[in-house]
Amino acid sequence: MTAVSELQLTVGEQTYVAPLLESEAPESIRALKVVLPLSSELMHVRWSGHATWINIDEVKLPDLPRENHTVYPSRGDILLYPGYKNEQELLIACGPTCFKSPAGELAGNHVGTLEATRAELTALEERTLRDGVQPVTITIRE
Repeated sequence: MTAVSELQLTVGEQTYVAPLLESEAPESIRALKVVLPLSSELMHVRWSGHATWINIDEVKLPDLPRENHTVYPSRGDILLYPGYKNEQELLIACGPTCFKSPAGELAGNHVGTLEATRAELTALEERTLRDGVQPVTITIRE
């Protein structure tokens, strides 16, 4: 049995882990492994519902296909959006979410799902809504 790589998001004192969906989104996972680790900012979404996002426009992603993509992620899902119609980002669904921007609905590549409870995800989303931008570090653990 092969080990599963995990995405780690550290926001303040809290660390969240998401097993990566390497067989469902292999090119997206390869691209993430090249650009991570990354320190950035976690923000509340403006258009998509109960979610947070990380702008990753500063990294150079290769041209990525749509793989395992969705407009309606489930709670805890992490989507990699490589910037087809909008800026590059990682979206983290914390509750009901329809991924969109001023350009309309967006389909992001589902790369992993956080192993977090409903209460933990709600608290994360509410913190970004109430307190604003939060520092975040994103790494891959093999």
